[in-house]
Amino acid sequence: MSDSGSKFVVLAALTGNGLIAVSKFAASAFTGSTAMLAEGIHSVIDTGNQGLLLFGMKRAARPPDAKYPFGYGKEIYFWSFMVAVLLFTLGAGLSIFEGVEKILHPHPISHPYVNYVVLGLAVVFEGTSWTIAAREFRRVKGRWGALEAVRRGKDPNKFLVLFEDTAALAGLALAIGGLALTQYTGIEIFDGIASIGIGLILAMASVGLAIETRGLLIGEAANQYVVAEIRAVLERGPAVERVNEVPTMHVGPEYVLANISLRFRDDLSRRELQSAIARMDREIKTRCPTVKRVFIEAEHEADDPPAHDDRPDKIDNAPDPAG
Repeated sequence: MSDSGSKFVVLAALTGNGLIAVSKFAASAFTGSTAMLAEGIHSVIDTGNQGLLLFGMKRAARPPDAKYPFGYGKEIYFWSFMVAVLLFTLGAGLSIFEGVEKILHPHPISHPYVNYVVLGLAVVFEGTSWTIAAREFRRVKGRWGALEAVRRGKDPNKFLVLFEDTAALAGLALAIGGLALTQYTGIEIFDGIASIGIGLILAMASVGLAIETRGLLIGEAANQYVVAEIRAVLERGPAVERVNEVPTMHVGPEYVLANISLRFRDDLSRRELQSAIARMDREIKTRCPTVKRVFIEAEHEADDPPAHDDRPDKIDNAPDPAG
């Protein structure tokens, strides 16, 4: 997914959630439905989350400067983590609280068909947003499964909106089910149970998002395919006697830093050594476009670190679009 594609998906979700939130709150105030109130809270938080993502994308696009020489790419990870925190604390917490309150103090729902109309419109809006996000996600993931694509991906924007919209559609299904059971059985606590279910869905979505962004925020390595490709370039170099380590780190979704430790042949002249390093730098960046900075450290025999095998147990030789 390109940056423009990510921005379009987020903008579509923000617009839809903003309109849905207004209609849900109006319906909740008119009918007294707690599940509808929980859904309104959910939509407000989703709208705010998309605003945070747009803000994070803008901040992450700033060029490097003296204070942050590797750029601001990690900002998108920070704001994505904040989205997860807000989903858990505000979205899940308030929805569960309102549901428990409804169970402890049940009250009738008036004009239930107003809720059905609003929820139906919400399904249309959320479904449209989900379709846009899913189409972009399918284009990125290629032949991988959804979970594998999320695990390999280094840009949370590529799956965050899809996560949120999936949780939103599940919440809408619960809200409709809770309202229907309340209307046809006369048991008012079903509305509260639906609100609690919505809160649990939001909690699970937020935990999943937090897990995915945590490693990137700390400093996750590049995908195994990228590391293997870097190592292959180094091992093909005639000037290299041994590849010691190939540690990498994502500074941003499309910005990988590689700090390489090599042992060169002892008979190389200074000019030959410089030429070999420049060649490897060019070839690594050509074969792995997400690798933006390469640092190569020449180790002498006495300085060689202990043997360390950073090769993955199994390499999937399919190209990795996420880098």
